[in-house]
Amino acid sequence: MKQKLRRPLRLQPAVPAAIPAAAAGWLNRRSFLQTMGFTAAGLGLAAAAQAEEKPIQGFEKTADNPNASAGWKPVSDRKVRVGLVGYGVCKFAAAFGFQDHPNVEVVAVSDLLPDRCTELAKVTRCPKTYPSLAELVKDDRIEAVFVATDAPSHARHCIEVLKHGKHVASAVPAVFGSLEDADELFAAVKASGRKYMMFETSCFHEELYAMRQIYRAGGLGQLVYSEGEYYHYMEQPIDSYQGWRVGLPPQWYPTHSNAYYVGVTGGSFTEVSCLGVPSRIQHLQPANNRYRNAFGTEIALFRTSEGGMSRMAVSWDTPGFGGEVGRVRGQKGSFHGQYEGLEKTLPPTQRPPLPPGVAGGGHGGSHGYLMNEFVTAILQDRQPLVNIAMALNLTVAGIVAHESAVKNGEWMKIPQYKL
Repeated sequence: MKQKLRRPLRLQPAVPAAIPAAAAGWLNRRSFLQTMGFTAAGLGLAAAAQAEEKPIQGFEKTADNPNASAGWKPVSDRKVRVGLVGYGVCKFAAAFGFQDHPNVEVVAVSDLLPDRCTELAKVTRCPKTYPSLAELVKDDRIEAVFVATDAPSHARHCIEVLKHGKHVASAVPAVFGSLEDADELFAAVKASGRKYMMFETSCFHEELYAMRQIYRAGGLGQLVYSEGEYYHYMEQPIDSYQGWRVGLPPQWYPTHSNAYYVGVTGGSFTEVSCLGVPSRIQHLQPANNRYRNAFGTEIALFRTSEGGMSRMAVSWDTPGFGGEVGRVRGQKGSFHGQYEGLEKTLPPTQRPPLPPGVAGGGHGGSHGYLMNEFVTAILQDRQPLVNIAMALNLTVAGIVAHESAVKNGEWMKIPQYKL
């Protein structure tokens, strides 16, 4: 069951024509040039060279743990037949390591751009390609699909996968600025009987994993206060399909911070007051983006399902430290870098072993753990950690938070999702 907002939220236009002319310079270079009928020769080379020199924030190489597979035991001897879709600037379809899991066979891959599709097939050692997700999901050999397409398409693409009777995992966020899409995705997952998982990276950060283990063991008690922060400085937006990142409202991409409550407790946020700070950055001016968004930073104060409070920050326009961090304070203990509290005997807090050959990867070494959790949930026929309810509770709270910021901090109720 879920509550409804008093008024429907404004949704972003779905077509490139709705993007203000002033924002056209930030469009995905290739899609923009194709739309305008120009060739790509000679354009964007300096930006590409700069991107090669400095990785996208969150994709910095994480040191491999030589003992990461110690103690790993397979739960099955069968292979899950997987399709991978989406190989844009973040190269997510390959970044989570499906191709390296001993219980996975990558059956087919797809990207709308032929050269990217070819590269994805090469790096995942997969001989079969499709020109689109719509074609890939018709392949009866595939039993699960990882959707790493543009964020505005995540819900639609996951619903399409589910309609074809396949399990599905998605990059974040689960839905993009639309409560209606959240309802439709929730209904589709429940009706399908298939597994759904959102790959929220913070949920397998080393510290958040420890927080969750301690919370489940009772070492934190009821959480009174929690904080999560996602700082990603973007004076120029990251290249994106049809320019969807240009002027993106911060709280429409909230899961990396919100995980520092929802991913710890499995609970949810019930209401929110959020304030936005107008930005000095050009693409975050209302006239320069399709969202008419003015905010580069949004700070949300949430009431939690336990009756506590959370402060969750998302910021695109503050230089300095970048990343995903958080801390929690409970009635029996707190965790800020380490546990301090009343409990003297703690459960194991190290992340579980990874299958041989699977690396932790980017975003705090979380990639391999997320992929393994999805695969293992299918093999064991159980709900994955970030199931549809948690995914939507992580995501929808931010959609409502942005609407609150537009209304100068008005307290607003948040829809609730439960399985």
